[in-house]
Amino acid sequence: MGLLSNRVERSEIKPGDHIYTYRAVFTYSHHGIFVGGSKVVHFRPERNLNSGTGTSSNSDLYDSRFGLPSSCSTFPDCGFRQPNSGVVLSCLDCFLGKGSLYCFEYGVTPSVFLSRVRGGTCTTATSDPPEIVIHRAMYLLQNGFGNYDVFQNNCEDFTLYCKTGLLIADKQGVGGSGQASSVIGAPLAAILSSPLNLLMPNPVGVATVTAGMYCMSRYATDMGVRTDVIKVAVEDLAVNLGWPGPDKEVADNEASNQLIAM
Repeated sequence: MGLLSNRVERSEIKPGDHIYTYRAVFTYSHHGIFVGGSKVVHFRPERNLNSGTGTSSNSDLYDSRFGLPSSCSTFPDCGFRQPNSGVVLSCLDCFLGKGSLYCFEYGVTPSVFLSRVRGGTCTTATSDPPEIVIHRAMYLLQNGFGNYDVFQNNCEDFTLYCKTGLLIADKQGVGGSGQASSVIGAPLAAILSSPLNLLMPNPVGVATVTAGMYCMSRYATDMGVRTDVIKVAVEDLAVNLGWPGPDKEVADNEASNQLIAM
């Protein structure tokens, strides 16, 4: 395993895997659930919400930062989403764009988690079986995942929920995203370690303490160790958010199965 990420080949990923790719020269990563058949379900900021159809045109959906196609000859329904929803079904090619493929790791030990220099690559939380993961992803493709928020409800939060069924009970702070906790953890570590400058004039010592605080701040917000997370069935999540009832769910499940099979 690498210190930065876990790059894989396409032949190595399996349905139900949490995959990601880097954007803007490794500035940030975009995450999704591989559902098989070279298709990925992922979550991104809503745009063109008044398109009026569930299968918005590819030109409307184009945004290379979030794996959306300008045109796609691989998968006719590439870019499918429901109106007013940021959950999208894309082919693997369009999801990756020009980026490489990485696979997010679950159930890692605390020592492995802390050894990772960058957040958003692994978690100590364990994954549910692939069939449950895919069911959540396809259900949310039909019903949405709320409003996108870069710190509290982003693409990594979406994939973490699909994989584990865990949600943060109180959304007042940072979400479960390792990327978000990294962004917040770095300046926090610098602030907390700054008083130690008086005690440790050696720059190496200060840097070591800052790095240690940064890693611990990331670990404290990991879904596998947080005490403010709850397990929520995707159907219960839908009811809590006022989504459609059982009759609509049956139709949506049939539509999802057809999308996977295509």
